[in-house]
Amino acid sequence: MKKVIYLFVSLGTSVCFLAQAQQPQQAQQWDPRSTEWYYPVPPKVAPGQGTKPPSDAIILFDGKDTTKWEPQRGEGPIAWKVQNGSLVIVPGKGGIRTKEYFGDCQLHVEFKSPPAENYDGQNRGNSAIMMHSRYEIQILDGDNNPTYVNGMVGSIYKQSAPLVNAYTKNGEWQVYDIYWKAPVFNIDGSVQSPAMATVVLNGIVVQNNYILKGTTPYTGLPKYTAHGRLPISLQDHGTATEFRNIWIRNL
Repeated sequence: MKKVIYLFVSLGTSVCFLAQAQQPQQAQQWDPRSTEWYYPVPPKVAPGQGTKPPSDAIILFDGKDTTKWEPQRGEGPIAWKVQNGSLVIVPGKGGIRTKEYFGDCQLHVEFKSPPAENYDGQNRGNSAIMMHSRYEIQILDGDNNPTYVNGMVGSIYKQSAPLVNAYTKNGEWQVYDIYWKAPVFNIDGSVQSPAMATVVLNGIVVQNNYILKGTTPYTGLPKYTAHGRLPISLQDHGTATEFRNIWIRNL
């Protein structure tokens, strides 16, 4: 019996050594060109310098022009005001949305919370970026402002708390970079692939490829309802939050 076992072990070892010896020879049979391709050539895009956007970005707000936006409800020009190069929420006038519809995208938004005064929690600098006008990435004053963590700045509202609090100070500009993968639906309305977001706040990843469970309601649980490309909206939540340098790239 020992001889039989030794024979199997020896045979297995020999096969292993033979396989290892053959690998370099098999690799040498490949022509390197067989795993290379040259078309289509990716388009050339010039990176933004400083606060300037990339060359292929769609400018949604440049400090002056608000024509890319419309009221969330109703028609006509938006009621928010342009002041010193910023787009400022006029509380009570309602949110705004892009006239253009978007799917997968890279979105850049800079915002500044108003003075804290006597407000705290969800009443301090509350606004939001609404992807497809229904998936909320929270904007809130995060400077010494305790609140429920899945509703703080950097959260995907009521779904995912941020990995860290990367907000700097009240009165300073904060920078969001959002990398968004839109949900895909089957013909019957079921979810083929859910939405996914990577969110960077002030250069720090606060949501890392988070897979959304659905919409982000204030009350109740998230759920998906089939849709296609939709506008991006900015929320009026009763505070005079400011925005600047808003641009987007289709992916």
